[in-house]
Amino acid sequence: MIIRQLNSKTLHWISNQLSINLRRFHSSKHAHQQLDNNPHRNALPINRLMVSAITAKHPFEALEIFRRHLQFGFLNDIDEVTLAIALKACTGDQTPGRQIHGFAITSGFVSYISVSNSLMNMYCKSGQFDKALCIFNNLNNPDIVSWNTILSGFEKSDDALSFALRLNLIGVVFDAVTYSTALSFCLDHEGFLFGLQLHSLIVKFGLDSEVYVGNALITMYSRWGRLAEARRVFDEMPNKDSVSWNAILSGYTQDGDYGVEAILALIEMMRKGLRLDHVSFTSAASACGHEKNLELGKQIHGVSIKMGYGTHVSVGNVLMSTYSKCEVTGDANKVFRRMHDRNVISWTTMISMNREDAVSLFKEMRLDGVCPNDVTFIGLIHAISIGNLVKEGRMIHGLCIKTNFLSEPSVCNCLITMYARFESMQDSEKVFDELSCREIISWNALISGYAQNGLSLAAVQAFFGVIKESKPNAYTFGSVLNAVGAAEYISLKHGQRCHSHIIKVGLDSDPIVGSALLDMYGKRGSIFESQRVFDETQEKSEFAWTAIISALARHGDYESVMNQFKEMENKGVRPDSITFLSVLTVCGRNGMIHKGRQLFDSMLKDYHIEPSPDHYSCMVDMLGRVGRLEEAEELVGQIPGGPGLSVLQSLLGACRIHGNVEMGERIADALMKMEPAGSGSYVLMSNLYAEKGDWEMVAKLRKGMKSKGVRKEVGFSWADVGDIDGLHGFSSGDNTHPRSEEIYRMAECLGSEMKYLNSKRERAIAL
Repeated sequence: MIIRQLNSKTLHWISNQLSINLRRFHSSKHAHQQLDNNPHRNALPINRLMVSAITAKHPFEALEIFRRHLQFGFLNDIDEVTLAIALKACTGDQTPGRQIHGFAITSGFVSYISVSNSLMNMYCKSGQFDKALCIFNNLNNPDIVSWNTILSGFEKSDDALSFALRLNLIGVVFDAVTYSTALSFCLDHEGFLFGLQLHSLIVKFGLDSEVYVGNALITMYSRWGRLAEARRVFDEMPNKDSVSWNAILSGYTQDGDYGVEAILALIEMMRKGLRLDHVSFTSAASACGHEKNLELGKQIHGVSIKMGYGTHVSVGNVLMSTYSKCEVTGDANKVFRRMHDRNVISWTTMISMNREDAVSLFKEMRLDGVCPNDVTFIGLIHAISIGNLVKEGRMIHGLCIKTNFLSEPSVCNCLITMYARFESMQDSEKVFDELSCREIISWNALISGYAQNGLSLAAVQAFFGVIKESKPNAYTFGSVLNAVGAAEYISLKHGQRCHSHIIKVGLDSDPIVGSALLDMYGKRGSIFESQRVFDETQEKSEFAWTAIISALARHGDYESVMNQFKEMENKGVRPDSITFLSVLTVCGRNGMIHKGRQLFDSMLKDYHIEPSPDHYSCMVDMLGRVGRLEEAEELVGQIPGGPGLSVLQSLLGACRIHGNVEMGERIADALMKMEPAGSGSYVLMSNLYAEKGDWEMVAKLRKGMKSKGVRKEVGFSWADVGDIDGLHGFSSGDNTHPRSEEIYRMAECLGSEMKYLNSKRERAIAL
């Protein structure tokens, strides 16, 4: 092997270049003194000094030692190990690495396989994989370290696993590092299957006793939720280090359903006297968050402080999340304030927890020099939406445009939802239209926004767009069915069309979709379809039971409602406030006062459900229907927060039915003050006075309506002809329809037919 000596000019250039890049780093005085005071040296002490600096986590001191050694011209003392150590000290910084590469070429040290391997490792860590591959391709006899270095440098898992397969096919014998590296790339389903094959080879060649290999296997199985296999590998390992324990701890935590196992593993780890690090504490604290175990979380927090990890950024972030899940935001805030270093996760967690202060925290975050990410904007926009902060929402939208975060679909989806909450669907549509790629979540956000804002027809039309461009999921169907159910002016045929599509895509067994179908058919009066969907639902949730009870209650079917309510309780499903609302409604319509009162009292007593104003309204209506007006008025005074419009309108209607003018006048006065422009109270009192024959008061009321500009709303009926534009609405004496003459002739014909059938029935009864 020929190693060329450098001339003085080349030496001077390398020394100066290294000096430029390393002058900002201070070297150890002791190391310098040893170099300066010992003119006759070999490479061994230099190598030891550099290794000591790297071990002490001072890589730039190691580079400075190397630079000074070159500067003094001690080239005979440099060997291939010196270069390998210097390249390791570069820690992925390609600038000094390239200069050392040049020195290795001119000095001939590049011919050493250890130097070439170190060069490849340096380029891989600095993101220059193509240069590492170029060096590899020029190697005459690559060793296993060479193969492993290239394997570790791949960015895509498919490429890495293809390379590993190539190694196996050409007969390269894998070592522990090869297996560990290859297992780290087993990310997708095919990769997992490849990992299973690697596991069998590991057992075959007796490498399952290697700690690094075992750790890699635990990580792979944990990533895929195969905790039983991960635990088996862990238990069969003859030797375990802290990485092994942390791997199984992280696996338990990632799954989310093994919080207890994670906590027990941590306790076992402590009993064995193993030193916990930040990975151990983050996994354990996360497990406490999943289990909502506040007391144990506090103990882990205390141990982390005792061992010096209390202010560690990753530990602090998880502790904040744990306290937040346990609904102790005050402690989470304290953890945040005591952290020395806060990253984007720390600030994002704070913003998500403290919705009221989200905007001010975001400003503080930017002043702290921390750049937000997409998750930060999602939490911030959500907080702004909840707080209905329109001005701030538009400002954040502008910032998203400025910082190019509108390229993130998740941020755009949040903006669509935000504007929908602001009742500004035009802005939601604008954000949606500007999306470069419309995923199903974006469609769902738009359809849900239409439904929330009462734009049911737009929601249905958007659903037709989903069918053309994307594949609807359970939430898509839930939103559009909600829109169809809420709007009586939309043809039920659109809901039936959705139902057909649900069966086609196989979502008819989905609990969310089934409940939405139940609710839609129930609200639209199709009780037969509601019952059929309910009977076909395999897993009947609380919402499904409530939906069928509500549907039956709308039809006034008291017996069926009470039977379903009883069966619901027998199945162990607890009714909620909406269930009681439906049951009380049907009791009132059927005059079942005693049963209704019993159910109303049981809400708080047996089910710990605080009655809402709507429940009180049902009871007032129930008492009013049977003429117990004094009791109803007394109950009105007990409503928390005072009575609303619906309660007073219900009581006023009862006063009209039972002719109680005095109470009616009191209720009507209260209603007119609450809703001066509403015609309902005027009409009800007018009808009450008319039934009593007090035409003077009728005329006075109508005059008052005219002077105040109050107009009686025209009642509309609807005809369902299945059009996308909705149902055809018409009122009494309406001639606006282009085929009104035909409609009136048909109505007259139907009326005559009904009269004939009625007279025929009466004659049959008389006989």
